[in-house]
Amino acid sequence: MSTAYELNGRISQKQRTRDALVSAARDLVTEGRAPTVEDAAEAASISRATAYRYFPNQRALLAAAHPETAVESMLPEDAPTDVKERLELVVTAVTRLVVETEAQQRTMLRLSLEASDAERAQLPLRQGRAIKWIEEALSPLRPAMSESEVHRLAIAIRSTIGIEALVWLTDVAALTRDDATSLMRSSAHAILDAARAQSSGAE
Repeated sequence: MSTAYELNGRISQKQRTRDALVSAARDLVTEGRAPTVEDAAEAASISRATAYRYFPNQRALLAAAHPETAVESMLPEDAPTDVKERLELVVTAVTRLVVETEAQQRTMLRLSLEASDAERAQLPLRQGRAIKWIEEALSPLRPAMSESEVHRLAIAIRSTIGIEALVWLTDVAALTRDDATSLMRSSAHAILDAARAQSSGAE
């Protein structure tokens, strides 16, 4: 999210400065660090005073640096209407993103686990973006399922395809990343199939 400072004056130059700070923060996160605004400013060769005009605190910086921040949807404009096909597109996109940005995702997960309740609520992993993407994929189910049922189903699917699942499958179960992502996709579809069967049986 842009600050008021960024929306006035030399907007293009300010966007370049913001991008440099975000890029520096992402590089530091990839190294396993939790960069402060000062850390990003130093890495980007930007003054601290200037950096704070863009990011008033560490949480704002980390939110901007998170790889999922700017993504509104995981479906293409010509998305299919079949719910299984829609879910496969979203699950494939999410698992690919998680693997490609694994180092950053692991750092964000660690920060989330170490944070206080108030701090945790502000971190990117707790903003529910993936749940919204999944709910969008599941939208064809709404005539047969209530909003709360679709939301609960989206949460169940989310639990199988995020960084948390990847960490357990690779670090604990010792699967390769290819096998882990394949299992994550299978689990997501199994949950969908079970929910649809239950919904049909209740009619």
